[in-house]
Amino acid sequence: MEESKNKICAQYALLLLACCFFSQLYASSDAKFYESFNEAFDGRWIVSEKEEYSGVWKHAKSEGHDDYGLLVGEKARKYAIVKELDNVVDLKDGTVVLQYEVRLQDGLECGGAYLKYLRPQEAGWTAKGFDNESPYTIMFGPDKCGATNKVHFILKHKNPRSGEYIEHHLKFPPSVPADKLTHVYTAVLKPDNDVLILVDGEEKKKANFLSNDDFEPPLIPAETIPDPEDKKPEDWDERAKIPDPDAKKPDDWDEDAPMEIEDEEAEKPEGWLDDEPEEVDDPEATKPEDWDDEEDGEWEAPKIDNPKCEAAPGCGEWKRPMKRNPAYKGKWHAPLIDNPNYKGIWKPKDIPNPDHFELDKPNFEPIAAIGIEIWTMQDGILFDNILIVSDEKVAESFRKTAWKPKFDVEKEKQRSEEEEESGGLKGFQKVVFDLLYKVADIPFLGIHKVKVMELLKKAEKQPNLTVGVIVSVVVVVFSVLLKLIFGGKKQQPARASAETVTEKTDGAETSTSNSQATDEKEEQSEDAAAAPRRRTRREN
Repeated sequence: MEESKNKICAQYALLLLACCFFSQLYASSDAKFYESFNEAFDGRWIVSEKEEYSGVWKHAKSEGHDDYGLLVGEKARKYAIVKELDNVVDLKDGTVVLQYEVRLQDGLECGGAYLKYLRPQEAGWTAKGFDNESPYTIMFGPDKCGATNKVHFILKHKNPRSGEYIEHHLKFPPSVPADKLTHVYTAVLKPDNDVLILVDGEEKKKANFLSNDDFEPPLIPAETIPDPEDKKPEDWDERAKIPDPDAKKPDDWDEDAPMEIEDEEAEKPEGWLDDEPEEVDDPEATKPEDWDDEEDGEWEAPKIDNPKCEAAPGCGEWKRPMKRNPAYKGKWHAPLIDNPNYKGIWKPKDIPNPDHFELDKPNFEPIAAIGIEIWTMQDGILFDNILIVSDEKVAESFRKTAWKPKFDVEKEKQRSEEEEESGGLKGFQKVVFDLLYKVADIPFLGIHKVKVMELLKKAEKQPNLTVGVIVSVVVVVFSVLLKLIFGGKKQQPARASAETVTEKTDGAETSTSNSQATDEKEEQSEDAAAAPRRRTRREN
């Protein structure tokens, strides 16, 4: 009985396997075009013979995989290659899915990685003469350089009135992933005039070919246009407000009165040390042994805050503070009044647009070839698994079987490399330290920046100190901010004495204490003696 059940289960398993096989076989027959680059492309893909396209295409493995692709092998080159389809693809009936993979193995600083879906050669092009002017129906894929960072989708559509082919660019396309992983780009053209843009199977953009809001310029031209012959009359006044011509400046209006004046009621605080400078020479500083008076000039000790000023309200020459001048009025201007001659903002009158036409569906040109024509400053761009199908599920199955396994491997490798680079920091700690390094790079920290950086580097090696480090850095930054905001007597630099940063690691207590702060003070004194040399080297 048990043996009979096993046979039945085995038969069902074989039947299921056979169904899956034939289902996939049937689905694959739906493919209008598929290129895996498992075999060498020579003889199947034609490289342009135009002189400007000097970039060399390579049949190469994707880094870390046994999977082959079409590789851009050199930097700062133009590339052009084309593959004629066995059968022309008609875009007018039913759904059409355009999909391919691209991996930017060395990133993408400036260049394109898009495909051109070309019209039949009757439109006026040849494979060996393939170039930027070869007529295409759709251009699709990533492009990044300077301010440009988008996944292009451009439709070249013929205006039935003028006979001119116009490029219609998708508005607000998705941006290009910034990593070096393999990504799959999909464009789905639907019978209801919708187009979907997917990146890694996730919908990033949905648009409609006939919507005025989704393409620039719109496929359907406006019914009216401004009359190019219409000109603004010379006496047309577009000023809504004008200065009151009858207004007069008041006699007591003083335009030269200053905005601020000295506060005559202010008195010098008691205990102000007029004869004491705010800074004095550091008594602990010594002239460096390698200082050469002839080469480096006369040595001067670095300055420190005058200790006598700490207990006093201030040092040096006392000056009255400034206050706002009550007599200040600034420049006089006549008040504005409504312009009696205002006619509004002029615009030319509208006339019927001679290029306007009505459209129920885009008049797609058929696709007869796929071309890659790019200029790039980057090498390492790898194209793979180029697909044209009429079933979205088939495209999805290719993503799951051909792209996803590679992407998962690359993602895991990237994660491991990032952990190694961060010295083992993970999750929250890595985010915290990245933020602290940015804070430490704020210009106003001045001389405190070095100490903060040293503290962060030490703490990165002991991730258990994260909380204590945050406290220390906050103390330093807050102290410097108070000094900048309130001024007055100068404070001694805030040391890393959040006084003791103490954490327990593996049962042992680790502390950054006041003894370390003392050592740091001694180190700072030594550094100060050798650091800012106040006299420049004498010139012969």
